[in-house]
Amino acid sequence: MKRKTCLGLVLAMLVSLAGCNSAGDAGSTTEAPGKAKIELELPSEYFETLVNGGGRVEQITYLARDYVGDGEGVEKKANVYLPAGYDESKKYNVLYLMNGTDGDQDQWGLTTDGAAKAKEIMDNLIAQGDIEPFIVVTPNGRALGLSNTFSNDRFIKFGLELRNDLIPYIDSHYSTYADYNENGYDLTAAREHRAMAGLSMGAMQTINIGIGECLDIMSWFGAFSAGPPSNDSAKTAKIVGESGYKVDFFYSICGTDDGVYWFASAAAKNLPKTSDSFVDGENFLWQELPGGHDFNIWNLGFYNFAQIVFHGYDAPKAE
Repeated sequence: MKRKTCLGLVLAMLVSLAGCNSAGDAGSTTEAPGKAKIELELPSEYFETLVNGGGRVEQITYLARDYVGDGEGVEKKANVYLPAGYDESKKYNVLYLMNGTDGDQDQWGLTTDGAAKAKEIMDNLIAQGDIEPFIVVTPNGRALGLSNTFSNDRFIKFGLELRNDLIPYIDSHYSTYADYNENGYDLTAAREHRAMAGLSMGAMQTINIGIGECLDIMSWFGAFSAGPPSNDSAKTAKIVGESGYKVDFFYSICGTDDGVYWFASAAAKNLPKTSDSFVDGENFLWQELPGGHDFNIWNLGFYNFAQIVFHGYDAPKAE
């Protein structure tokens, strides 16, 4: 039963390509009043555990169809972060935060039995008034998700599960902007209130599934160290241009020492040069800085994206 009853421009100032000089030191901040703070280093005070006033995490079990196999139903688990003061009389935006190849719904650490940087970041951003509270859902990004067996097909087919099973479950059990109806409802009506982001393979899913397949039902996207087989800039530009839907924001980050840097940059870096649908500093931000394929980059990406998503970003003006 439903509880509600349902960068180019800025990074020229921040950071440059590997081997070039940065515009500031590692702790510098570019801040636009009323908008996001884009950092080069995660501020330590944002991953301190709040003694009081933090959000809570619930584990859910939802029924998904077997889109890789015979279509039979299978139970899957996901974690749901509810912000401090979650109130069923209010409406909340929802971010679907995806895992990587070797992870599952617990990879981001948003679990019921422990603290995680992602939770601490959300709790502190909300407590400091930097963002409006929103819900974060961490599913297992493999269709079926019954093991950690690697299969590109299982990650690629997750788009069907996301659209048909997971999003309707969240809309029916939590207080979102969707007007849920068990007999069918218009997911497009709440597209500006849904986002997708992820690390590594989850970043690939954000590009291929989020932007590539689900522009009609979501409009905010974050890709942290996107690996193959991510759609390249030309393919994404074509998809968006032909879709008739606006991308509210696409933020992408990758470490220049990461083995997937080539794939991530090919997927995102030159989008504003490829498509009029993406404008640096308005609805697009590419960030690269020294770093590898790890949570030093991914947590920073999550921190930066958490401020942009559902909110927007004003690029600093060139002097």
